[in-house]
Amino acid sequence: MSVVLEGRSQTETARLYEVSKGWVSKLVARYKAEGEAAFEARSRRPRTTPAAIPAETVELVVNLRSELAELGLDAGPHTICWHLAQRHQITVSPSTVRRRLAERGLVEPNPKKRPKSSYVRFEADLPNQMWQSDFCHWNLADGSTAEVITWLDDHSRYALSVTAHRRITGPIVVDTFDQTCCEHGFPASVLTDNAMVYTTRFSGGRGGRNALETRLAALDIEQKNSSPNHPTTCGKVERFQQTLKKWLRARTPANNLNSLQGLIDEFADTYNHHRPHRSLGRTTPAAAYQRIPKAEPARHGDRTHFRVRHDRIDKSGTVTLRHNGKLHHIGIGRKHKRTPVLLLIAGTHIRVIDTQTGELLRQLQLDPTRDYQPRNKT
Repeated sequence: MSVVLEGRSQTETARLYEVSKGWVSKLVARYKAEGEAAFEARSRRPRTTPAAIPAETVELVVNLRSELAELGLDAGPHTICWHLAQRHQITVSPSTVRRRLAERGLVEPNPKKRPKSSYVRFEADLPNQMWQSDFCHWNLADGSTAEVITWLDDHSRYALSVTAHRRITGPIVVDTFDQTCCEHGFPASVLTDNAMVYTTRFSGGRGGRNALETRLAALDIEQKNSSPNHPTTCGKVERFQQTLKKWLRARTPANNLNSLQGLIDEFADTYNHHRPHRSLGRTTPAAAYQRIPKAEPARHGDRTHFRVRHDRIDKSGTVTLRHNGKLHHIGIGRKHKRTPVLLLIAGTHIRVIDTQTGELLRQLQLDPTRDYQPRNKT
């Protein structure tokens, strides 16, 4: 208006309003061509986007998202990019995929999610250097509950063993561990949480070592346990269980343990051999497990387990002791009933001492194959 109606020059107007002469020239030309419409706000979006991905590729991204989600598999931008490259020879950046999914309303915002930079990550340097184990619950079609135990290699995320049971017990933990070792060799260490089937370290010392602790000590395998209320320490196996449950939810519920085990075996094959893992550079866990030599247990020599127990002889003249997860009854004699005693235990060698007099009431070598330890056995 300053130029057209008031007659100022474009240079003078630019100086007056502190804008460039080019911008004044553009506005004058727009006003002469469009009139009052020239003053309406306009989008700064480019008229063309030559670098935008084609509409066909956008549809592929959306279809892959739906396909992977229906199968219960990971359907994030990085995974979609991998499938685009492997199946369609199309290269797209994860940020582009994320934007296109957001435009279609297929991304659920989670502003309270903990940032990945806040986690302290660790990874074993070699396969079999550390195994993680945990078990989770799963409901069958009839509403009954099954439990699934997993043994996972920390270095490669390879699912070494995934089996379903009615209830996870100490013997089942040892049996699945032994079977896994027969197939894949012995690990250098094992990392678990503090469930009683894994460790008795929070039992107050009354139970001694359980079956798994005894087996690991005998094999010179280092046992590691997470701190209480810190599930992220065993984060790899915890994340594996989430992936397994997501995959199972996308399928018809199993009617029994055999059916559930069949589904688990199908998932384990997909997870180990056909599903790319982001933390492994988009390779599969099976490839990562086989590509470098495996670690072995270190030899530490004598690992005799020493402990001290305070107890009282019962009315039948026996005292109980748990060894390798099994309860044993040690005969002392009825004349010592109700006597407080001190048990000094070194592996299977046991001494029972009267705490009031200091008298050695019995000394024996425990026979792990029998429950009752008679007095005539030393």
